[in-house]
Amino acid sequence: MAKPKIKCGVAGVGSLGQHHARIYASLPNVELTGIYEENDARAAEICARHNCQRFASLDALGDACDAISVVVPTDKHALVALPLLAKGCHLLIEKPLCASLEEAEQVLVAARKNDCLVQVGHIEHFNPVMSYLEKHTGRPQYITTERLAPYQTRGTEVGVVLDLMIHDIGIVLALVKSPIRKIDSVGISVLSKTEDIANARIEFENGCVANLSASRMSMKKNREIRVFQDNAYLSLDFMNQKGHLVKKSDIIAYGLKLKIGLAKAGDANSIPVHEIPIEKGEPLAIELADFIDSVTQAKQPKVGGALGKSALEVAITITDQIRKNAAK
Repeated sequence: MAKPKIKCGVAGVGSLGQHHARIYASLPNVELTGIYEENDARAAEICARHNCQRFASLDALGDACDAISVVVPTDKHALVALPLLAKGCHLLIEKPLCASLEEAEQVLVAARKNDCLVQVGHIEHFNPVMSYLEKHTGRPQYITTERLAPYQTRGTEVGVVLDLMIHDIGIVLALVKSPIRKIDSVGISVLSKTEDIANARIEFENGCVANLSASRMSMKKNREIRVFQDNAYLSLDFMNQKGHLVKKSDIIAYGLKLKIGLAKAGDANSIPVHEIPIEKGEPLAIELADFIDSVTQAKQPKVGGALGKSALEVAITITDQIRKNAAK
């Protein structure tokens, strides 16, 4: 006997939410029950494309669904999530969890009260690049990240730290696994009321240092991370899902070759640079499948509310530092 399908919905089917609807409609164990969307034309387009229902209210959507993606602007996350949690719906809330720590705590309290799962949409945790990093990062000593994007008005209800850098904050917290000792941040506003370019230097109690840069004023997109540890250097590209690796053991072997005359100083070919074999996949599809798996098995999601709140706390600390510096 076939298991009943999980009834899913999407609150907000804009540029990102439309892809949540597309993927739910394609998953074999899911029924895309419907959407909540204020824009009439967009709602009609998505419903026609996926043969689903448009609900007139969040309450009605919540009554009809088991699980829902919340894909509205960040400053509306709590407003949308709280009534859905009151209906007993499991939620995937796009990153960041909320616009403030107070709202985030309200959402997590409501989730516990109503026995609901909350997964936070830190999509890079489901990128095959992150899977590789989780397996091959031991004790990182220095990490650099760069996340660049062209300017667009969508997302500017928050600064670039909550819009873009928070992806890398979540990644670094997951890889380093150590309390934070100190944060130093700089940033400037160019076209928005909030910061458009930001840099943060995070020192951890275990000695690791992470340097994070984010900009939404770039002519190109870029999402890269470099990890330096005592046995290797890893450089990976989240956007193109590729990277390379240099091993300490190869450097030692190169030094030995120099010593016995089998290599010449400066011979680049003597130090192997290993291309990293990454099996490519659509991170959002992997993320949503994992969310449905968590709902089906009643297990905590990979990126639950606790990690989402921790990343938000660091992002708000960085944002506050930037704004205090700007006010001087």
